[in-house]
Amino acid sequence: MTLNPSFSLRAVVLAAGVLMSAGAHAALFEDTDARRAILDLRERVERQGEEIQNFQRSLLEQQNQFEALREETARLRGEKEELTQELRRQQELSQGVDDRLKKFEPTKVKVDGVEFVADPAETKAYEDALAIFRKGEFGAASTAFNDFIKRNPKSGYVVPSLFWVGNAQYANRDYNNAIKNFNTLLSKAPNHMRSADAMLSVANCQLELKDIKAARKTLGDVVKTYPHTEAASAASERLAKLK
Repeated sequence: MTLNPSFSLRAVVLAAGVLMSAGAHAALFEDTDARRAILDLRERVERQGEEIQNFQRSLLEQQNQFEALREETARLRGEKEELTQELRRQQELSQGVDDRLKKFEPTKVKVDGVEFVADPAETKAYEDALAIFRKGEFGAASTAFNDFIKRNPKSGYVVPSLFWVGNAQYANRDYNNAIKNFNTLLSKAPNHMRSADAMLSVANCQLELKDIKAARKTLGDVVKTYPHTEAASAASERLAKLK
């Protein structure tokens, strides 16, 4: 069969048109997808940009908060140091006050086995007088002990003071006053650890005064009142010599 040349040309043109239309349609779809992809990408970029900005703002806020916290910590550390120094000063002041008060507060002391409470001033006065006696300054010691007894008649140091003032007076040959003070000790504290020696000292003073009768009686009282003591042994020996 023989084809009409004009028909063949139209067919070719029609086919070409169809192909061109199909290609244009395909290109149109491809452009739309590309634009959509670009838009999606742009939106993602914008969202990421916003997220980055938000993150940067958050990071900046955290940095500001950290800086503020660091400044607050430094301030509190400074205040703590100031308070610590102030507390130390107050403690030192308080300790100083306590130390000064202790110089005036009565404290427990023990002398010749007897415990009592005494003011620091009492203790110092007694110890000063005793130090004078130990130096062998018996006149000054006698004066110091007598002054102490007059100023502190109720002190626990009175009995030992009577003993030492009696010994100071005996050393100065003031026998009558020595006897007086030893007897005062015996009347105040007959069971004191110094009492036996005080009574023996009375006998010694009487012997020095040549009052043999009184001395013999006193020595007998020592043996009878304070047996099993060194004073009693010494009294017995002297009694034997007086007979």
